[in-house]
Amino acid sequence: MSSRLNGAQPYALGLFRFVIGLIFAIHGASSIFGGREPEVGAWPGWYAALIQLVCGTLVALGLGTRIAAFLASGSMAYAYFVVHQPEALTPVGNGGEASALFCWAFLLLVFTGPGAVALDRFFGSGTERVPAEESRREPATAVSV
Repeated sequence: MSSRLNGAQPYALGLFRFVIGLIFAIHGASSIFGGREPEVGAWPGWYAALIQLVCGTLVALGLGTRIAAFLASGSMAYAYFVVHQPEALTPVGNGGEASALFCWAFLLLVFTGPGAVALDRFFGSGTERVPAEESRREPATAVSV
């Protein structure tokens, strides 16, 4: 069973990437085009919404995933520590659960890459992951005759 789950890991990671990116992009779109539209260029609201929309879309598509996820994670860390954390110590007490979860989810994608079914794979941007078994394999030694 473990080998079956390991075989599905790139696809589960790709689905995770897509869902997280889509939710993030929708959040940004609703901030820009929805009820509480920030004034264009207003700091930090408009820029945060733009980062959410653009980076969320890129992550969902799997295009420049690591860079987009890094920017998204940083923006959510800023949101948590500057906006939420001064209100209370824990995310439950300060309303920063979404910021904290997005921050850690995107940071995970920085290190894992996009998983399967990402546009990065089709454009050959070099973000393909080396399977764990291959990366642990001992290098071949030369034999003298």
